[in-house]
Amino acid sequence: MNFETKRLILRSITENDAQDIFEIRSNEIVNQFIKRKKTESIKDALDFIQLINKNEENKKGFYFGICEKESDKIIGTVCLWKFSEDFKKAELGYELLPQFHHLGIMSEAVGFIINHGFKVLNLERIEAFTSRNNQNSIKLLSKFNFNRNEKRSDENNAENLIFELSL
Repeated sequence: MNFETKRLILRSITENDAQDIFEIRSNEIVNQFIKRKKTESIKDALDFIQLINKNEENKKGFYFGICEKESDKIIGTVCLWKFSEDFKKAELGYELLPQFHHLGIMSEAVGFIINHGFKVLNLERIEAFTSRNNQNSIKLLSKFNFNRNEKRSDENNAENLIFELSL
């Protein structure tokens, strides 16, 4: 499944993208606010690609590589995953190589995915979990009118704040 925005291609991730996924998921700056096991090898990247493809097949998530139109190289990812049982709620996730920060790329990708989630997938709510220290992520979510839910906390990571956007 591929989508096009003004400057980007959002596309399915294949095993041919293992090197790109490795570069993203092993990057210290990308990982500084994410509590996950660091990708340490191409095999780890391939395992991750197989997992996301299996989740897509089982309708547990939609995960896209972000590419500039001039290149097939994946420079980031954006996803909707952790769908509720009734498919009315999903979690938004995203990551981008540091050299592409502050260029509006993630705003373009996230804007498309939010629109797709509400208009095509008929979601009623999208959630996002981000570190209280990740000011760029908080700014991005605020740009799209996500509101912090101060009554909820992330039981897996006390540093995370939870943001929600409803139709």
